Amino acid sequence: MTTAKRAIAALAGALLAGVPAAALQAHDYPDYQRQSLYVPVRDGTRLAVNIYRPADEDGVETARLPVIFAFTPYRARFTDRNGQVQETALGDGLALRSLLRAGYVVAVADVRGKGASFGARRGFQDRTEANDGHDLVEWLADRPYTTGEVGMIGCSYLGGTVMHTASTAPPSLKAIFVGATEWDKYEFVRGGGITAQFNTRPDEPLSEDAASIPVDADRSGALLRQAVAQHAQNTPMAPLWYGMPYRDSVSPILGTPFWEEVAIWRYAEVIRNSGVASYFWSNWKDEPTSQVIVAAENLGGRLLIGPGSHCETPAGFDFTGEITRFFDHHLKDRANGMAGQPRVTYWQDFGDGLNRYTRVDRFPGADQITRTLFLGQAADGSAVLAGRPGASGGRTFAVDFDVADDNYFAFWPPSLDAHGITYDTPALEQPLDLLGYPVAHVAVQLDRPDANVFVYLEEVKADGSVAVLSFGRLMVSHRAVSDAPWNTLGLPWHSGMQADVAPLPVGETGMLQIAMQPLSRRVPIGSRLRFLVTGADPRQRNLRDLATDPAPRITVRHGPGAGSRIDLPVVP
Repeated sequence: MTTAKRAIAALAGALLAGVPAAALQAHDYPDYQRQSLYVPVRDGTRLAVNIYRPADEDGVETARLPVIFAFTPYRARFTDRNGQVQETALGDGLALRSLLRAGYVVAVADVRGKGASFGARRGFQDRTEANDGHDLVEWLADRPYTTGEVGMIGCSYLGGTVMHTASTAPPSLKAIFVGATEWDKYEFVRGGGITAQFNTRPDEPLSEDAASIPVDADRSGALLRQAVAQHAQNTPMAPLWYGMPYRDSVSPILGTPFWEEVAIWRYAEVIRNSGVASYFWSNWKDEPTSQVIVAAENLGGRLLIGPGSHCETPAGFDFTGEITRFFDHHLKDRANGMAGQPRVTYWQDFGDGLNRYTRVDRFPGADQITRTLFLGQAADGSAVLAGRPGASGGRTFAVDFDVADDNYFAFWPPSLDAHGITYDTPALEQPLDLLGYPVAHVAVQLDRPDANVFVYLEEVKADGSVAVLSFGRLMVSHRAVSDAPWNTLGLPWHSGMQADVAPLPVGETGMLQIAMQPLSRRVPIGSRLRFLVTGADPRQRNLRDLATDPAPRITVRHGPGAGSRIDLPVVP
């Protein structure tokens, strides 16, 4: 059936059913035709590309269609441990199956050094990988079954490949939908100078890539085996990041200032000037959300924030519909309301069944007022959070490194109340709506020149249960606040440059200004707010290497002269 006939049939069916034709378009193509092949990029390296073309009972669509491209290190097609074939394009976590049904060619490629692709990774999302993405975008645009217009989609690492490809400004790349990725790799991996969680896990064994399905022409799997053998030369990820403690460090593995090469913000002008339309998304319970908001603001992109964790489909939201409408508008020139839709959509956590999505034109927290709660001590000696500083004093604790847990990828920390010092408000007499970025200001003294400091904002519910609302981290030697080369939304920024890093002399007081994770939360009547300070966090995979005996002792100073407080973003 031709595209014109299919459109007429869809419209007629819609009118008979009393529903808009747009509601049926996501199901126009129930089938697909797949092919896989090796595509050489500019240096001759062959990358495995899987292409899915929409089809129905009459066969594959012959009209030219736009392309949606995903670029993955996690194997586009592979056989899992249960012997089942898994295909990225046929899942809907990124709406790829829905986009295929909606009349898009979907392409998924393995990055070099992973899956069935040849080559080895130099670093992690470097300029080589960015240029690979550029070359594949232009190759896809040149296929006879495409319109020549390409969109990209991805989350986490796949979101990074989208951004790095966009940073090369491929002429055929017209729209990107990007989830849970970073704006600045240094701040993402070594926030506050402290390496934690992301990209520090062990590299996957070669057997993972060997489970990839060979491309169509490689029936014996000989090319797959040759490709996987080259992956043994991949740069190890964790040693790469641990080996560059400062933003201007030269990698001892690569011999280059690698943080600069992989910083998306350095390519912001290129991305803006390319004219590519951008839509960013993340979830409130995910650490990259902070940088996703910053990226959307600095690039002028759309923004969606859902209630879940890392790359989870936003609950209670037509996610695939939103993605399809976005690409339909930019790649098919459809007037579907996307152009007039407010730029920002976010989940408001009101509790008691009142949660909802809100659409606005400014980022969450842009219009908040600041409510300051000071760290202090009550007359009975208890530690409190209050609207006034209270008496001068301090509280000292020894860093507890025994905080590791069995969660391999803890995207959100558990409560660490037993491992640091806490400051509590009384039970709230009125609900408190928080939206945006809390900022902690903590005056500290150390018994040695340096230490790591972690801060957390928690809700202690009336039944005694605890929910972590926000957190942040900063190495004391990185405490100097600098001017950032991008819009930080008014948040304190620490350069991480070696010249700006300085130990804190023993006995002296240093002020730490820590931008914490953004949040949307209504704290109800009867709950308390708790501010917690520790010296270690379970998301540090190198805790054994950091532990010392005796452990560092950290003193938090409070009172009128200290300035220790937390600034809360409160909805007016």
